[in-house]
Amino acid sequence: MTTTVQSPAAKAPARIPMTSTRKTALVAGVFYLITFCSIPTLALYGPVKNHRDWVLGTGGHTGVLVGGFLEVIVALAGIGTAITLYPVVKRQNEGFALGFVTSRVIEAGLIFTGVLSLLSLVTLRQDLTGGNAASLVTTAASHVATYKWTFVLGQNLMPGVNALLLGTLLYRSRLVPRALPLLGLIAGPLLIASVAATIFGGIKLGSPILAGLPVAAWELSLGVWLTVKGFRPTAITAGIDAAA
Repeated sequence: MTTTVQSPAAKAPARIPMTSTRKTALVAGVFYLITFCSIPTLALYGPVKNHRDWVLGTGGHTGVLVGGFLEVIVALAGIGTAITLYPVVKRQNEGFALGFVTSRVIEAGLIFTGVLSLLSLVTLRQDLTGGNAASLVTTAASHVATYKWTFVLGQNLMPGVNALLLGTLLYRSRLVPRALPLLGLIAGPLLIASVAATIFGGIKLGSPILAGLPVAAWELSLGVWLTVKGFRPTAITAGIDAAA
């Protein structure tokens, strides 16, 4: 009886080559997933947003500091998604690709502004608690209002714009299954409309905006797809890999 012995090379499964575009998709996908690390801020910022006299208290403020740190990470990761994807999607339409980078930078700037408003409120609570209570409460309320409006513009309006720009690029280029950018193209206008409703008083400032859920689903699904699958083979990816 003869026994066939397979070589180790025959047993090992074939590996998908880590091409230039695969690395780009992986990095962009990870950046997208990192942007969801700010979810805990919904609870961490609760005391400062929901209690007007928080500035007069003497308790801890670690939650605000942690929330601010997480939002800084989100802002930087958002810029990272645009910078990473730009060399690829600009081959479809450079104007839209540049617009996506610009919108991400504006989004980050608004997030930083909101974080600064809350961090300065922490400083106010630490150093000026001996002042007039009514004026401190009024000043604190203005800081919280600033954060709420920067949140509306930075984390609702700009993601809607991002979804339209990047969704258009990915839908036309077919770099990912068209169902993914189609979700972004539907969710983006809904979120922009909800922001308009907030500005004109149709939605109360600080209320949960449910229209943000479809955009969150679009960004999460895109991040998972890019991380796990990468770009689909197209003329764009072939050209980049050939040049690399």
